[in-house]
Amino acid sequence: MKQNEFLEVVLKQLEQQFSQEATQIEQAAQVCAKSIMSDRLIHVFGCGHSQMFAMELFYRAGGLVPVNALLIPHLALFPKAKLSTMQERIENFSQGYLDLENTSDKDTMIIVSISGRNAAAIDMANAAKEKGMKVIALTSKQFSESLGSRHSSGKNLRDVADIVIDVKCVKGDAAMSVEGLDVKFTGTSTILGMTVLDGISARVIELCVENGFQPPIYVSSNLDEGDDINKEYIKNYRDLIGCL
Repeated sequence: MKQNEFLEVVLKQLEQQFSQEATQIEQAAQVCAKSIMSDRLIHVFGCGHSQMFAMELFYRAGGLVPVNALLIPHLALFPKAKLSTMQERIENFSQGYLDLENTSDKDTMIIVSISGRNAAAIDMANAAKEKGMKVIALTSKQFSESLGSRHSSGKNLRDVADIVIDVKCVKGDAAMSVEGLDVKFTGTSTILGMTVLDGISARVIELCVENGFQPPIYVSSNLDEGDDINKEYIKNYRDLIGCL
């Protein structure tokens, strides 16, 4: 049955993800930990469905507090999904939005774009680098290397990032097929990318503790003590993190 086949596909890709990208994942964690231990931020950016990656690391139980999710409304699936597709292809927008955020050269920028070809992601990477940040990209090399750039520079996200983590999905993302249907279906990039980001977060916390730094971590608001703990974090970080 297809659900079992899908599990096999995802498990194989996850194994490739963490074995083949181990060095890059460790490099990303080291960069992010440096930002956290400098009392600064990790910014996370994506367009359309890739905004989920920013949501995953932001304001969640067991997650790092100093994470700023760049949830730009113009690039969201709401109110009209097609608008996000149109907007992510427009140049000279992302950097203007980043100028509205509290940034520092001690910050880290994580950008998730599986194809890596659209202007919004490339502009955001360039803007972050101009501000002195290290840029980490999660993108699929198999996908992106088979396509041309939509940016006037001719570059792809993988060409401008400092650290590139190859998301091991197939070209087009959809990994399943069935006799009688001409198109492939069911993508795997979300599972792969989310697992990588949560793995990086876990390693960042470990690195902080190893270096004698206690990283601020959100507690579930459904625990009795959660509201009081998180209230203090929000008070302390509201001026740094735009979404708070």
